[in-house]
Amino acid sequence: MKWAAGGLVCALTAACSFGPALALEGPNAAGPIGGTDIHSGQLPPAGLYGGALGYVSKATDFKGPDGETLPAFREADLEKQYFSPFLLYVPEWKLLGGSVGVLGFLPMGNQCGHLLIGEAENCSAGLGDPYVELDWSYSFGQYRPSKDPEAYPVFEGLSVLFGFGVTFPYGSYDDDDRLDQVLSASLNIWDFSPSVGITYGTKPIFLEGTEFSAKLFWNNYLQNPSSRYTTGDLLNVDFAITERWGRYQFGLAGYYAWQVEDDTWDGRVLPPHGWQVESLGLGPIVNYDLPEYGASLKMKSFFTAHEINAVEAWYVVFGWSQKF
Repeated sequence: MKWAAGGLVCALTAACSFGPALALEGPNAAGPIGGTDIHSGQLPPAGLYGGALGYVSKATDFKGPDGETLPAFREADLEKQYFSPFLLYVPEWKLLGGSVGVLGFLPMGNQCGHLLIGEAENCSAGLGDPYVELDWSYSFGQYRPSKDPEAYPVFEGLSVLFGFGVTFPYGSYDDDDRLDQVLSASLNIWDFSPSVGITYGTKPIFLEGTEFSAKLFWNNYLQNPSSRYTTGDLLNVDFAITERWGRYQFGLAGYYAWQVEDDTWDGRVLPPHGWQVESLGLGPIVNYDLPEYGASLKMKSFFTAHEINAVEAWYVVFGWSQKF
């Protein structure tokens, strides 16, 4: 869900010399839109779950290799509104004592804006790239009752999760010109992403227990066949530090993403330094459980606090999940 300046910047500045065919690319991290946060190392009890996630975001600045504003984009403006239904199935059977889950998202949305000075505003709506993830989770902890008898139990201890996700490049993609490509809902690239998540719940310290959750994705991108652009591998960790209080869970959430390989075009590293992305986002999160309906509601907002070859932006994310 994150904008990246990488290839996009390279394609529109004098630093690149590969000509007008160069793609407007940049890494898009694996996982659900809006990122993961609480319960990252856990799967819910066996059953079929569903819901939806949505977010709005706005780019406020485009940063280059030195973290400073890129002059060519000083008047750029991009906005996103995205929505994604999802399903999660956790069977009754166990594997090596742990739970197995299959998760799927189908994002869709609208993006509007312009990049260069004097460029006309444009919009593009369509389906994004479907994402499917297979997970295995094992818990070393246990649940204890909440002080609120109508709330879900509170987890105490450690839970770990190992997953493998695939982003399928089957969404709406338009490469007629550079702006159309940036506004496309699809990136037109396969992403294979192993992941590991942890959740640790403490005994009551402040209220009913503090939860530390994090999930690390290793994004491995294939070449965009349309542009011949290959995005270097990206590591991104989503995290949350939250407190349980009855039906509420609230605290700080965020992400940190950094590329570990250079971007290339036709096998050549993009000058001057491969346009490797680095980005940090932070903000508040609140979750409210509705046990009587088997549902939960979530909202979080975060702002980018550090950007290299990336976009400064703010995001507001809304989520609803339900056991069927």
